[in-house]
Amino acid sequence: MKVKTDILLRVRIAYLAVALFTIAAVYRLVIIQYVEAEKWIGLGQNNGLKVMKINATRGNIYADDGSLLATSLPFYKVAFDPSLAAQDLFDSRIDSLSYLLSQYFKNLSSRQYKVKITEQRKIGRRYMVINQNLIDYQEKKKMEKWPIFRKGRLSGGIIFEKVEKRFLPFSQLGGRTIGTVNGEHKGLVGLEYSFNKELSGRDGEALYQKMVGGGWKPIYDGTELRSIEGMDIQTTINVNIQDIAENALLEALEKNRADYGSVVVMEVNTGQIKAISNLSKNSVGAYYESYNYAVGSQGSREPGSTFKLASMIALLEDSQLQLSDSIDTGNGAFQFFNETMRDHKIGGFGTLSIQEIFEKSSNIGIAKLIQNHFGKNPQEFIDQLREMGLYEPLAFQMYGEGKSYIKSPKDSTWSGTSLPWMSHGYELKMTPLHTLTLFNSVANEGKMVQPIIVKYIKRADKVIQQFEAKVLKEKICSESTLRDVKTMLKGVVERGTAHNIYTPKYSIAGKTGTAKNVRNGLYTNEYYTSFVGYFPADKPKYSCIVVIDKPKGYQIYGGDVSAPVFRKIADKIYSNEIELQDVEPIEDLNMVGIFPLIKSGNQRDLIHLSNKLGVSNHSEAPEAEWVKTQIINNSVFWEENDIKSQEVPNVLGMTLKDAYFVLENVGLKVEIQGFGRVKTQSIAPKSKLIWNQKIILELG
Repeated sequence: MKVKTDILLRVRIAYLAVALFTIAAVYRLVIIQYVEAEKWIGLGQNNGLKVMKINATRGNIYADDGSLLATSLPFYKVAFDPSLAAQDLFDSRIDSLSYLLSQYFKNLSSRQYKVKITEQRKIGRRYMVINQNLIDYQEKKKMEKWPIFRKGRLSGGIIFEKVEKRFLPFSQLGGRTIGTVNGEHKGLVGLEYSFNKELSGRDGEALYQKMVGGGWKPIYDGTELRSIEGMDIQTTINVNIQDIAENALLEALEKNRADYGSVVVMEVNTGQIKAISNLSKNSVGAYYESYNYAVGSQGSREPGSTFKLASMIALLEDSQLQLSDSIDTGNGAFQFFNETMRDHKIGGFGTLSIQEIFEKSSNIGIAKLIQNHFGKNPQEFIDQLREMGLYEPLAFQMYGEGKSYIKSPKDSTWSGTSLPWMSHGYELKMTPLHTLTLFNSVANEGKMVQPIIVKYIKRADKVIQQFEAKVLKEKICSESTLRDVKTMLKGVVERGTAHNIYTPKYSIAGKTGTAKNVRNGLYTNEYYTSFVGYFPADKPKYSCIVVIDKPKGYQIYGGDVSAPVFRKIADKIYSNEIELQDVEPIEDLNMVGIFPLIKSGNQRDLIHLSNKLGVSNHSEAPEAEWVKTQIINNSVFWEENDIKSQEVPNVLGMTLKDAYFVLENVGLKVEIQGFGRVKTQSIAPKSKLIWNQKIILELG
């Protein structure tokens, strides 16, 4: 019995010992894994190697003509392994190297650099950053020839660590639309964000060694995974039109001391966005691009009278009304249930025709018409709006598209005043882009096309994906309705609320809009103004919307604030594009020695211009993109203007647009003086090209 008891005691002791050991092991494991994790990881890294990510080169963003809007330029951090150079090489060249470093970086003297490098060599330091300032590629090539450094990585110890920075050749032109990237090379906003996956490429991997004192030294032993460059995107943005839009908008915002403004210019047939600008006032009163009001949810607002186009389409589609029919708008005030509606003219308009109601923008007139026709069944009005494509999102290519809000009779907020107030753009919300899309449909013979801002995704010259604007609605209304609203939109400019922008040179069609702003649920005396339309009205090529919020001063209506911006943009586009103009061949041009001012430029454009003007022209280099002119007898001859990547191009006689394109593409920074064609250039043609050098163009 005693033997049995002894055995049981020993077994119990053994189990207890095993249990205690297990508990202790688990406890230590927990401590190591969760409490001391950073400590042990740090110790491991101090003595080991680590595979780290190498960012892929981000793809480029191009304008519609191939001009660079955003690209990644290589910069380099200069590091050094002072232990690698042979002693005799180090002793004989350290003074020269130190002197060059001090002259270049200017943060330390030659002696200080020598002491710093020598001390690091004595203690066996394998990696040191020479200077935190980054250098560009040209500077890197120069440094590679410096004493000690010229022996390369293995014998000289020089380490150039590549760092890429995003560069905008046209500075902040279209900056918010193009977007920005963060320190991890990921898009934050704009196209950089919306197409981040395509632009990013595939990151690589490289082996790094932890050095004494901190820091990681790259080890190039052939084990790294090479990165794959990101794809390029070609946008529909036109640099020239974008510049026109931004300048016109900025001038108007400063003049009216407004809070923010937006402009969108779209090509009618294709839906391609040619310009999009959003400027808002910061805390110090300067204007910059902080938010895309044209597209985003914050820009979805009560549009005001521009919505009368949708109301008029719905009315004409669902009735037998003629433009000549009339209605009494009264003395400028009319009671709808418990709310009073007012017209902008003191004393009212009295009796107006349907056409005049639209042209003069009578709130009472359009509200009476809509209430009389749809009042018993307001859902019919809503159904008409739905048929126009106003409910569905545009599925625009950029993230963050704001949603339209159009009230329904089924909503709890619907009241007896909802229908008449909706008729002139209240109790609903639309983005400027969605409003523009509706007007563009009228210009496009009733076809509603989806706006697009990216046309191609490319890898080098190979198109990976092509985008075409989808047809959202084949017809937003009947032909008869389309004809009537076109007449009314032209009338707004010829006789109505936008008569101040009328010009005999070309026709404009559009509609003004003015809506009161809401604060804390109440309407204020601050206004949201707009003008949206298209030009030339008879053969529309471009549609455009201008929005200016909270103008200060005596001018508060869309016709006074936003419409002039539209006219300024349209004027400059019209003057720049010869195909918009009805130019007849000039007989005098056939006279000896009489020719238009043609000196240099893009061959295709110049041939088109000459043919349009009836000028005899011949090419000596049919395949050349850039040409100079030579006039012989009664003809213009085109000879090649050879643009070489290693030479400063000859841009004399070119238009500003062409000169910009050529010079920016070879890496020069352009500064402009004056207006017109290039008269002089500060760096002589065929001079040696220096990357990022400033060149001044005098225009005249």
